[in-house]
Amino acid sequence: MGYPTLRQLMTFLAAVDSGSITSAAKLLLLTQPAASQQLRDLERALGVRLLDRAKGRVIPTRAGEAMLAAARRAQSAADDIVAAAAQSRDGETGRLRLGTGATACIYLLPDILARVKRRMPRLEVTVATGNTGDVLDRLEAGALDIALVTLPIRTSRALVKTHVVVDPMLALVPRSLAPAKSAIGAAQLAALPLILYEAGGNTRTIVDAWFRRAGVAAKPIMELGSVEAIKVLVESGLGASILPKLALKRVARSTVVCPLRPALTRELAHVLRKDKVVDRGLRVLLGELAKAAGK
Repeated sequence: MGYPTLRQLMTFLAAVDSGSITSAAKLLLLTQPAASQQLRDLERALGVRLLDRAKGRVIPTRAGEAMLAAARRAQSAADDIVAAAAQSRDGETGRLRLGTGATACIYLLPDILARVKRRMPRLEVTVATGNTGDVLDRLEAGALDIALVTLPIRTSRALVKTHVVVDPMLALVPRSLAPAKSAIGAAQLAALPLILYEAGGNTRTIVDAWFRRAGVAAKPIMELGSVEAIKVLVESGLGASILPKLALKRVARSTVVCPLRPALTRELAHVLRKDKVVDRGLRVLLGELAKAAGK
């Protein structure tokens, strides 16, 4: 016994409903011989006779009657599949899987994703956070649709990056430790208790390189993966830190935000697989990211 095809089941149902193979053929835009062949193939696959003739009409046999409900469920399921595909194609629904760092997730993405959801209310959006390397691994594996990460990224023929925004890095210093001048240099900052991002991420790598260029060996007293935790500790007067400007829109009165001397920035970019099919949900997000980049 073989499995029936959807076309065979549709031909069977059309023949039963219309009472005629010729009428079924017209409904399905088939020739009468093609419709008859579909029915013969269905009976051969199932090993039973499904249709009889009575008073000039096609009627289901007992076996045909037994499979009518299941055949209608199969056609209904197929209709649901076509409807779901049409909704996604027309942009009514979809899925978007985004990977990013914690800072961008907290301070950059909320407004962007809110605008995306206003344009596509039924879009399913999931966000995963992690270091740049981890996020790119998931992107290449197909577990994510797009990544928003801190540069630099590893060279890969499978990925393409696009600039989004330059984010200045600034010092956050307890008011009691703040310098007399507005800007603060590497040696002056390294002399303070330092609370920095944990090692391994691109942002920490950028900060370490800034200290090295000044010939300074920074030795943090604490390393954390949460920018909000770092801010709380600085607010408590336990030490100073270097954080992205994105994270410093709101700071406690007990702290001072100081420019770095020389200036330091990090660059955020979105990354896609080169073979990624850009559906409407992803296209809307890319448009909002472009607006954030001022393009």
